[in-house]
Amino acid sequence: MLNERMLDLGKRSSVIREIFEYGNKRRAEIGAENVFDFSLGNPSVPCPPAFNETLKQFLDTVPAESLHGYTSGPGDLAVRKAVAADISAKFGVDAPFDLVYMTCGAAASLCITLNALAEEGDEVIAFAPFFPEYRVFTETTPAKLVVVPCKSSDLQLDFDALEKAITPHTKALILNSPNNPSGVIVPEADVVRLAALLNEKQAAYGTDIFLIADEPYRPLVYTGEPVPYLPRYYDNTVVCYSFSKALSLPGERIGYIFVSPACKAARDVFAAVCGAGRALGYVCAPSLMQYAVARHLDDTADIHIYEKNRTMLYNGLCEIGYSVIKPDGAFYMFVRSPEPDAGAFCEKAKQYDLLLVPSDSFGMPGFVRIAYCVKPEMIERALPAFEKLFREYR
Repeated sequence: MLNERMLDLGKRSSVIREIFEYGNKRRAEIGAENVFDFSLGNPSVPCPPAFNETLKQFLDTVPAESLHGYTSGPGDLAVRKAVAADISAKFGVDAPFDLVYMTCGAAASLCITLNALAEEGDEVIAFAPFFPEYRVFTETTPAKLVVVPCKSSDLQLDFDALEKAITPHTKALILNSPNNPSGVIVPEADVVRLAALLNEKQAAYGTDIFLIADEPYRPLVYTGEPVPYLPRYYDNTVVCYSFSKALSLPGERIGYIFVSPACKAARDVFAAVCGAGRALGYVCAPSLMQYAVARHLDDTADIHIYEKNRTMLYNGLCEIGYSVIKPDGAFYMFVRSPEPDAGAFCEKAKQYDLLLVPSDSFGMPGFVRIAYCVKPEMIERALPAFEKLFREYR
């Protein structure tokens, strides 16, 4: 009677969302100040004040029928030109505006791109740890997800494992850098090596392998080293971007897809993106948000707060005795569970109202993810609870 897969997805929400909802319940019971909720990557810093001013200006000066009306399916022409010019200026690549497709955030970008590329029998590689919805996004296309674990020591790419995983059926790889859930950034040397490997495999198999750059955290970097822009290194690249994290606009659902003009048959790839957007009902991203982000392509929220949180949390956890992968970017910290079962550890953490996400759904058991996009005061208040929790394992 119903699509069983959709029914299952509807009844079984993501672990992250389940923990977040548990946190809502606890906040109602004991007060928000007593719950240390590190579950959801929901930015705690406000969007730039100038962004709100832009919205007010639009509402006061632009006719409602223009402001709230449909744009073209791939997005407003002027907005697409502004995004393309921004890509060219920032990354030094050719970015034709007619290879830019405005979307309802990174999730929509990934769903559209995967549906545009995937055929029956295809495989899509994700590097573990990875955002759990990659599995959902991929397996609702004709493709299947192939998981390649990163090196457990530093969570960088394991090229030996990757080379074995690439087959004649490999259609795409998803690379998320800075990474959710670890905050790890793939260095330029590894990007160069990855591009060489993919070119070698394409030649050997006579196939096209696409690199999907999932980039919502690109501006959130704390090391001073730029994140390599993948179209500069590998031709068959499709970039999926969201303004949710950099501008603190997660609920507005606005982003874009950029098909590198160096892609083989780039215009056909973009046409497939347009077709997938049409089939999925993703045409015409929110008009008001399109117009607004085009005015703020160089702006970010106050990400220095995340850097402060990162330092305070990393130092505090290490002093307590936890083993932590130090994040280079994003606003997540990947911490080794003191016991093999990370789920059991997270259940024990709830006794102290510490809400952490076990790593099993991220494709790499034995860790927990801590989203530190919270108020600094919450981290200060949470560290004694982390210490009490850790004492149980001494």
